[in-house]
Parts: sequence; structure tokens; C-alpha cells
Amino acid sequence: MEIRELAARDSYVVDLVPHGDARGRFTEWYRADVLSSALGLGLTLAQANHSVSTRGVLRGVHFALVPPGQAKYVYCPVGKVLDVVVDVRVGSPTFGVHDAVVLDSEQPRAVYLSEGLGHAFLSLVDGSSVTYLVSTGYSPGREFGISPTDPALDLPWPADVGLELSAKDQAAPTLEEARQQGLLPTMEECSARYAELRARG
Repeated sequence: MEIRELAARDSYVVDLVPHGDARGRFTEWYRADVLSSALGLGLTLAQANHSVSTRGVLRGVHFALVPPGQAKYVYCPVGKVLDVVVDVRVGSPTFGVHDAVVLDSEQPRAVYLSEGLGHAFLSLVDGSSVTYLVSTGYSPGREFGISPTDPALDLPWPADVGLELSAKDQAAPTLEEARQQGLLPTMEECSARYAELRARG
């Protein structure tokens, strides 16, 4: 495994090493010890989610309030998705910055994003399967979204893929509207949370 930081601070891409022969392929898609060693904190596993999407389905941009927030480790075992991380933490040096990674079953990699960051993905082929480990369980009163088509964010959705969004994501505010409404986590809250997690070891 190789781990490198993305443009949105506190998010990382994890290049995985598949092992294959005539029988098929084997991939260690998550290693708690490797992630913890690289980041200085581990992922407390509270819930595992799995979604299957047709081409053009866009999920996000979603985030959770901090504390506790929700860190995610995202992997695509089947199909192909464009995975996008957006820094929605008010006061962050990379506030409003995004980065995108293609998660592809043919060239396996994963994305880790810390608490307080926004996350979205677009299915690029029919039947794309996304599995993600999260640090806290689903809590509808603490989970929000911003518009994945916010012109100010200019997220890199391919022009040749028609976007299909849920009604909730279609109605989500822009990043600036969410900031004005006080919906976004702050870098101060997130830094305190990260320090607490590191202290736990």
C-alpha cells in the first residue's frame, strides 16, 4: 500500500497492491495498521455501507457535523466511480478545495477522508459498487450536504455523463449558502477532534 495526501487537507488516496494468477485476484483493500501508522490515528469502525449505482448516479456532497463527524474509507470492488473530496471546514487553509480520484476495480485504490470533509462519487459505468467504512453510525440530524453542481466549486463531473441526483441532493445549498446558514463544520472543531483521536492512540 502507498498512501499520499490529496489537495483537500486531511484526505488521502491509498494505492493498493492486487495479487493475481490464473485463478483470479486477491487484494488487501483495508489495513488498519498501515492506515494508523501513516496518519497517526486509526479509523474507529462503527458501520460499513455498500451501494450499487447505474451510470450517471451522483451521490453527495455529504458531510457530518463535528464532533463527532464521520471519517470514511471508500473502495470500489466492482465498476468504476469518480470519487470527490471537498474541504467544507470553515477556517481550513484548503476550504473550498476539492480533489478527485478514479476508483476502479481494475486498478484498485481507496480514499480516506477525515471527519469534517465533504464526500461525493459519480458512477461511471452501470453496476458500480462502492463499499465504505465509517467511523460513526448514520445520524440523520447531524448529516448534511452541499450541492454537487455548485458553480463556485466547479467539481470535475465528466460532460459526457448525465447526472442523476436524489431529491435531497438536488435541493442542497451551495457551499456559500451552507456557510451563511451555519451548517458547516469549522477547522477549529475538526482540529480538536483529530487531537482527541490521536490521544486515544
